[in-house]
Order: sequence, then structure tokens, then C-alpha cells
Amino acid sequence: MTNEYTATSGGGITAPGKIIAVHLNYPSRAAQRGRTPAQPSYFIKPTSSIAASGGTIERPAGTELLAFEGEIALVIGEPARRVTPEQGWNHVASVTAANDLGIYDLRAADKGSNVRSKGGDGFTPIGPALIPAVDVAPDALRVRTWVNGELVQDDTSDTLLFPFAQLIADLSQLMTLETGDVILTGTPAGSSVVVPGDVVEVEVDAPDAAGSPTSGRLVTRIAEGSTPFGDHGTKPAVDDVQRVEAWGSEEELAAAVAAGRATAPADTGSRDGSEAPPRPAGFELSEDLRDRLARVGVATLSVAMRKRGYHDVVVEGVHRLRPGARMVGRARTLRLIPHRPDLFASHGGGYNAQKRAFDAVQPGEVLVVEARGERRTGTVGDVLALRAKVRGAAGVVTDGGVRDADAVADIGLPVFSQGPHPAVLGRRHVPWETDVTVACGGAAVQPGDVIVGDGDGVIVIPPPLVEEVLAECEAQEREEEWVAEQVAGGAAVDGLFPMNAEWRARFEREAEGR
Repeated sequence: MTNEYTATSGGGITAPGKIIAVHLNYPSRAAQRGRTPAQPSYFIKPTSSIAASGGTIERPAGTELLAFEGEIALVIGEPARRVTPEQGWNHVASVTAANDLGIYDLRAADKGSNVRSKGGDGFTPIGPALIPAVDVAPDALRVRTWVNGELVQDDTSDTLLFPFAQLIADLSQLMTLETGDVILTGTPAGSSVVVPGDVVEVEVDAPDAAGSPTSGRLVTRIAEGSTPFGDHGTKPAVDDVQRVEAWGSEEELAAAVAAGRATAPADTGSRDGSEAPPRPAGFELSEDLRDRLARVGVATLSVAMRKRGYHDVVVEGVHRLRPGARMVGRARTLRLIPHRPDLFASHGGGYNAQKRAFDAVQPGEVLVVEARGERRTGTVGDVLALRAKVRGAAGVVTDGGVRDADAVADIGLPVFSQGPHPAVLGRRHVPWETDVTVACGGAAVQPGDVIVGDGDGVIVIPPPLVEEVLAECEAQEREEEWVAEQVAGGAAVDGLFPMNAEWRARFEREAEGR
């Protein structure tokens, strides 16, 4: 064995005869899963899944749930066949770090085997350095994982449900564990989903052993794949159960949705997606708040938001289709990406993201469409606008165009857009995903944000700011109404707008008398 789990003369990874992985082995992970096994169970990973530290793996095109699992990997030294638990550790040559990556979108097709979900090329990064087993105690190892520099997993081998020696003894009852074979010993709580652009680092060390030996950090970068799955096998598919399991919990999924890293559940409890996605906790857009916001101008709201440092919350370039229309609601989002023939072939037909979004919008919600400011095609037409109206939507905002503009206006749904255009969506866009953070007209919009629209345009308000901003704007508009009364009565604007001390004192006296 070398000191590193690395290259042969050809630059590749030294391939073990087999890689055996344990399903559940840490109490913290078992608690997440809601089940604690009485005995260990396993699956096999292909040797072609081995990768070195510093590499990049692709999240396959059309998938969303690529999850990491930081683990302690055992490398077999002396072959083991029918050994006892007391003998098991003697057959370990070294330990190192591993990342047992997997695609939850393919778990249903595997029926527990994990052949495709965890067998992809590069899905088992190992290394970079080997720690000799004789230098450490099997119950004194630590495994830690970082995602983008943030520590997300931290556990030790003294908590294992099934100690390393037991795993070796159990497996050796039926098969010979040969020199170089690798056993992945399970992951602790904290395993979750990574997205393109993320960097995952796993380290195994023995902090209490002499010299504090370490594997070093096993680094893996995540990229987006570009080759879609063909029609000659089961294609990726996810449901809300898989999303929660992949992210770790409903709370983690909700946080990921709020951060724009995850797709919100769109069909929990019904086939038409009638349940709303997770919303920021602690805020409800009550009817009273809706009514009050509807009486405050977007221009006034914009001033209050700028005072708080929010300079890019106006959706630029959009105008209401129907004169007099006002809109207040919480955001539901749809993202369109630039047209590309292969991507439109895989995502543009059938029950695509655009149709799902209009089918899932809830009463009082505003559907916000990211169209990248591309106005040379329609992003909503009369049928979809009617669907949103029937479902009780508060409105639609798109920084793209609107088809069937006269018919959409007649429906009576508030629609704000870049203007009419007769072309169909597929000319410029691919409907890509729903209920994620989007950029509409230069403004970032998250599911659950509060959207207000009137003749001056559309503004986005984060829920925690709504009440304080609204109270300030109501006070401001009361002042402006009073000022307007004075001007209508013949007062000059000098000193009145804005009010000097004299006019301010008069205003306050009259306000107290009302």
C-alpha cells in the first residue's frame, strides 16, 4: 500500500476488487431516517465509481437530488474469510475518507440495489491519504464533511451501531474480502443535497492518536451534466418523500427552498399540486395586511425599501395589461431558461414546468415568471391566465411578453409584463423549474415574498419587512394626502412639500384633532 489512495503510472485510481457500502450505521443518521436496523445491510458499488481528490463530478442532466455522504473507508490488507469480530480489525490495512455520492432521482428504479443511483462514474471519491490501521484505534476515528467551507457532518466511530470489526466478520461469512477491497462504513447525520458549483470536502482523522494522523481533505467539485437520459431505460423521477430524504428533513428542505437551492414540493397531497410550497416561518399575509398594502402606492413602498438598503426590489420594465389593475399576493415562481433544441425536447413538452406552475398556483398568490427580460415571445396566454384566475391567483408578473393580450386582459386577472407579443414560448424559452428563487426584471424573488403591483410597477418585499414598511408607508401617505389638500386649497409647495417645521407643526395639530 502507498501512503496515498492515488495514481498508478497511468494517472488513474488504484481500483479495489470490490466496494461494499453499509446502508445505516450511525445512530444520528438512523434517527433522521426514523428506523434503526437490528443488523447491518449492504450494497455494492462498481470500481468505476472510484475518483481521486480534487476531481469534478457531474450531476446528471435532468436530476435535482445529488447527495453527498461523508464516510470512513476501510481498506482491506490481509484477505479475510470467516473471521470473527475479534479478528476483524486485524484485516484492515488502512483507513481514509470517502464520499458516497448518490442520485435520489434514480432510487425508485434501483429497488434498493443502488446500482444506478450510487454507481455513476466518479460517485466514490476516496483519499487523499491513507492512515495505517496499526496507528489508530477503530473506535477513535472522526469523520467530518464541509460544503462550501461550512461544516455539515461531524461524528466519531465510537457511536457506530455496528463496529468495523463486526462488519468485516459479517461480510466474510459469505465472501472473501481481498487485499485492496474497500468498505464504506456509513454516514452520520448531515448528509444532504449539493448543487452545481458546490465544493464538498471530507476528512477522516484520529485527533487523539499520536501525531493526529489524517486523511487530508478529500475535495470534490460538483458540475452540471449536459447529456440527457435516453429512452432506453428508466428516467429520473422524484417525489416529495425523496426530496425530504435527500435533504435530510422537511426543515432542511424548506431552508434550501428559501435559499434558492431546492425545488419546493409542488404536489404534496394531490395530483394537481394544490398544496403550497414551504413559506418563510412566522409570517402570514392576512386579509388585513392585503387590504392595507392595496391602499399603499408602489412608489411609496419603493422609497421605504430604499431607506433600508433595498435598491433592486422593483421589477423593471413591466407594465399592467389592464388599466386600473392592482395586485397584492405572495410569490410563486417559474423559471424559464434560454431556448436550446435538446433541452426543449426534454423539458418543453408534456406536463412541463410552465403548466405545472399555473396548475399549482394558490388563492392569493402571484405567479412570478423569470423570462430574462426577453420580450420577443409570449410567456403566458389566455388559457393559462384563465387557469390562474380560476385557481384564485392574485396576479401574474413576467419580464417577458404576453400572448393573446386582449383576451388575457378581458379575463380580469392582473397581469404585468413587458407587453404583448404573438410568438409562442418555445421560440425563445425552455420551461425549466418552479418554486425556486428567480430573477424577474432585475429583482430577486423567492417563493413566499410579498408582491405588490399598481400603475407605477411591481415591487418585491421580503416577508420580515412587510409590517414595518407598511406602517411607515401608511404614515407617509397620510402626510401626502394632507399636503395635497393644502395645495388644492391654494397653498404654495415651497416649504410645504417637503414640510418645513411650521407646516409640520400644523399637520401634527390637525392629525391629533382628527
